[in-house]
Amino acid sequence: MKVLIVDDSRAMRMIVKRTLGKTDVGSCDVAEAVNGAEALELATSEHFDLVLCDWNMPEMPGIEFLKKLRASGCEVTFGFITSESGQDARSLAMGSGAQFILTKPFTAESLNAVLIECLN
Repeated sequence: MKVLIVDDSRAMRMIVKRTLGKTDVGSCDVAEAVNGAEALELATSEHFDLVLCDWNMPEMPGIEFLKKLRASGCEVTFGFITSESGQDARSLAMGSGAQFILTKPFTAESLNAVLIECLN
């Protein structure tokens, strides 16, 4: 499985990658991007099976990345891992084409639960 992890924090990208390895998905081919603009470039030029993205990032926030990604015709499985926890953010994410929104802090179990649901 090829996964794109998008977060402006290097430490958080490492946490997501490590946690992903503890899920049923297991070992993956992982690419990383530091913001939505970089991620959009990668996601429209390469095939990914899953995108795990932060919401709040400089240059291009995650929700704008998701909207542009969907507008380009890309239907990759997309989930937010973010500190945004409000119903408005959840509704906007799901309405824009995200399969899930997982609130930080998260565990391997909570990540695994949303991945099982959207990848099966």
